[in-house]
Amino acid sequence: MAIDDKKQFEVIDHANADERRLARTLSGGETFLASLALALALAERVTELSGSGRASLDAIFLDEGFGTLDPDTLDVVASAIEELGASGRMVGVVSHVRELADRVPVRFEVRRGIESSTVERVDV
Repeated sequence: MAIDDKKQFEVIDHANADERRLARTLSGGETFLASLALALALAERVTELSGSGRASLDAIFLDEGFGTLDPDTLDVVASAIEELGASGRMVGVVSHVRELADRVPVRFEVRRGIESSTVERVDV
């Protein structure tokens, strides 16, 4: 990411000869990936800025966006989420994408009923 002379966010597309383009030109999936990368980078930076390393963000919540990803990119994101969990960080995910939900080891599924919804804990 960079900021151009008009104070607009640009992305530097390393996969396309370092082409610079405005962030608003990103597709839905690209926007989701950029947002996820920014959130993860900021979480790491908080720990660095605390000086002592005592301040950290041990939890991250991801709310939707997964439906904009193609299957290969979804797999990359799911693997990254699994790595975060394995490193001790709590990861909360809100998603309607079954392929992702099936990879989450402990999840809460909300099911709509006639008059109310129910919540069920599922341990994989």
